[in-house]
Amino acid sequence: MNNAVTADVQPHTMLEDILAIIIGTMMISFGILLLRQAGSLAGGTLGIAFVVHYLTEWSFGWVFFLVNIPFYGLAMARMGWKFTIKTFIAVTLVAILTDLHLQFINLSILQPLYATLFGCLLIGLGLIVLFRHRCSLGGINVLALYLQERSGISAGKIQMGFDICILLASCFIASWPILLASIAGAVVLNLVIAMNFKPGRYMA
Repeated sequence: MNNAVTADVQPHTMLEDILAIIIGTMMISFGILLLRQAGSLAGGTLGIAFVVHYLTEWSFGWVFFLVNIPFYGLAMARMGWKFTIKTFIAVTLVAILTDLHLQFINLSILQPLYATLFGCLLIGLGLIVLFRHRCSLGGINVLALYLQERSGISAGKIQMGFDICILLASCFIASWPILLASIAGAVVLNLVIAMNFKPGRYMA
């Protein structure tokens, strides 16, 4: 039966991949904007970019783009060139769109907990869209997807472990309320992925 199901699976077309990357990165970049405006943190390469951005006030988009560069070698070696190219495009779009959103919307008043949880929910949904089209945001995403394919452990659970460790290591730049809100957001983000992107459930 499994072989029959696998045989019926139709791969995504290039147009479907393009639209998915645009939709996914739009959701992710807006979620990042909510976190940034609330002063919140995140896990993975997003978290590293947030720390550098807060400490230096450099453009978040540029920092996020640069932080991901070392991980493309792992993506190419372990996940293939198609995955790597799509990931590079997604990372570039998120880097651009995160700064571009501010040209079209003003978020001057935000409740930190609400903004963090809703922002992480958007990021999680956007990541599912990317994952289902063999794409990621680089960094820990690449490692989590690789370990999921090799071990069968959910990428969401793997990423959650990394994210909480990174958030705890970032406690020196954030107040405890913001840190706790960020940890809650990381849990929400990765639960969304864990519940909706399980090995063998989605095959396209």
